[in-house]
Amino acid sequence: MIEAEGLGRGYGEVQALESLDLSVPEGTVCALLGPNGAGKTTAIRILATLLAPDTGTARICGYDVATQGAQVRRRIGLAGQHAAVDEALTGRDNLFILGLMHHLGRRAARARAAELLQRFDLEAAADRPVKGWSGGMRRRLDLIASLIAEPPVLFLDEPTTGLDPHSRDEIHSAVAELTRSGTTVLLTTQYLEEADRLADNLMVIDSGREIAQGTPEELKDLIGARVEVVLPSDEQISQAEQALTALGGDDVAVQEHRVSATVKAGSLTLPELVRHLDELGITLQDTGIRRPTLDEVFLNLTRSTR
Repeated sequence: MIEAEGLGRGYGEVQALESLDLSVPEGTVCALLGPNGAGKTTAIRILATLLAPDTGTARICGYDVATQGAQVRRRIGLAGQHAAVDEALTGRDNLFILGLMHHLGRRAARARAAELLQRFDLEAAADRPVKGWSGGMRRRLDLIASLIAEPPVLFLDEPTTGLDPHSRDEIHSAVAELTRSGTTVLLTTQYLEEADRLADNLMVIDSGREIAQGTPEELKDLIGARVEVVLPSDEQISQAEQALTALGGDDVAVQEHRVSATVKAGSLTLPELVRHLDELGITLQDTGIRRPTLDEVFLNLTRSTR
C-alpha cells in the first residue's frame, strides 16, 4: 500500500532524507522512529504529496506521489502533530463540513459524521463546541476527521504528542480498531512504548538515513538480552563475572552485589543460567534474564551513528 525507493530530499546544504526505502503491506502499522530532525516528518510530507522528493520514487496504492498526486490524495488521510479542527464549532459540525468538502452530499456527510462519532466514543460530546473538549478528545476528533472519506492509507505524524497517558491510550485503541478494519497506517512517534504496542514493523532513521528495520522483537534481538545475578555478598563477584563471560556474556558490569552482562538473544535460558551458577558453587540471592526495551534499542542504535 505504501512503497518508497531511494527517496531523498534536501534543504540547501542539509540532507533531510537520503535513499529511503519503505514497504508497508495492507492492514498493517509501520512506525518511523528517529531523533528530532531525523527526517520522519519530511518522509510523511513527501508520501502525502505535500512535498516533492529530490530523488527516488514513492507510490501509494500503486499511484505515484509525484505524477499522480490527485489520485494519491483521494486515498489517504493525514493527522499532523497538532489538532486541525475548528474549536469554535461542535465536533459534529466539524465532521459534517469536512464531509461536504469531500463531496459526500449533505445527507451522506451527516450520516458519516454520526457513524464516526459513535464508533470512536465521542457521541456524548458531539454537539458541544470543541474548545470545551479535553486534549485527548480533540486529538481523537482530529484523527477521525482524517477518516471522513474512508481512506485506505492513513498517515499519523506524532498523533499523541503532549497527551496524558489516558488520552494516548484512547488514540492507541482507535488506531488498533482502524487496522483491524483494513486501514494501512504509517506512524511517526517519539513514544517508543507506543511503537512497541501498535507497530507491526519499525524503521529507525537518523540524519535522513535508515539505520535499522524489522519487527519490535527483531530489533530487540539486535542488542540481545541482559543477564543479572544478585549475590548475598561481594565475596563471589569475581567468580560470577567469570561465569557470565564463560556463558558468552559481554559488557559485564558490577554494581554493589549485582553482576550483569549482555548475551545474544535466545542463547541462554534461565534454568541453564541457574544450573551453571549452582555447579560453580555460586550462592544466589536473585537472578534473571531481561529483554531490552525499545527505548534501550533506540538509544543503542542512534548512539552508534553519532
